[in-house]
Amino acid sequence: MKKLINDPNLVITEMLDGFVAAHSSSVKRVKNTTVVARKNAPVSGKVGIVSGGGSGHEPAHAGYVGEGMLDAAVSGEVFTSPTPDQVFEAIKAVDSGKGVLLVIKNYTGDVMNFEMAAELAEAEGIQVDQVVVNDDVAVEDSSFTTGRRGVAGTVFVHKLAGAMAETGASLEEVKQTAEKVVQHVRTMGVALSPCIMPSSGEESFELGDKEIEMGIGIHGEPGIEKKPLVFADEITSEMVERILPELELNENDEVAVMVNGMGATPEMELYIVNRKVHELLVEKSVTVSHTFVGEYMTSLEMAGCSITVLKVDDQLKELLDAPSQAPAFRI
Repeated sequence: MKKLINDPNLVITEMLDGFVAAHSSSVKRVKNTTVVARKNAPVSGKVGIVSGGGSGHEPAHAGYVGEGMLDAAVSGEVFTSPTPDQVFEAIKAVDSGKGVLLVIKNYTGDVMNFEMAAELAEAEGIQVDQVVVNDDVAVEDSSFTTGRRGVAGTVFVHKLAGAMAETGASLEEVKQTAEKVVQHVRTMGVALSPCIMPSSGEESFELGDKEIEMGIGIHGEPGIEKKPLVFADEITSEMVERILPELELNENDEVAVMVNGMGATPEMELYIVNRKVHELLVEKSVTVSHTFVGEYMTSLEMAGCSITVLKVDDQLKELLDAPSQAPAFRI
């Protein structure tokens, strides 16, 4: 194993310190926490939005803190949910009196700990609501979840709920927007190689040299099947064919597409995948309004990608176009 780390026990702290140093004009670290918040948080007259989860998915989640997206992100240890007390600190850091929306990926630990934090906040008079993202079409239940997993579609929830909050909308209105995205976004991933945990130096799962895993989770959870490596177009077609029926698209519907790298996939390969995604959508007379290609929700240095498709209407397109100053999603 080769990694650019010091003490494995300090990976999260040192990463967050480096992140804040790079973006000190717009974000801050809440003292004695793993919380990164907007520098001007709490923002007066605005619903606060908090997300987070285990580390190892960078730029998620701290990379999406900034005007137009999240007000705060809380980091757990690698692939481990943040604790309730850390999430509670994030809620307090962003509450302006208009309430706080929690965006939670559907993993058992995340749901439990964020809900416990919400109870702590409500006991102090802070109004809190939540949405749970479950966009993964590959697996219904896994070792980490009851129901479908929350994966890269979460980024669209961050963007659209964040844009809605910037308009001065109420907590109920921001939640409605977030729920609309959750209902209309679907994702599937594929792994070409495993990732290596900093604490152990061991691979999180096994794949042969010429083997891939379809439907892999962002923590290396099992997918649908392991199979021999095939051409990019075949892999892409299989993923898109599983995603589109879930969205019940009709001719002339519009979608936003995200082709997301898992951490070690060259952009060259992501654009090859994107080319095929667009071809398949054109064949179905579906219009692509927005395309995002890059690393948005990674799994350390896993090779592979995920494809996310979001069915959009005029409201969601307008919110996608709204400005964002988050370091990992600038518009």
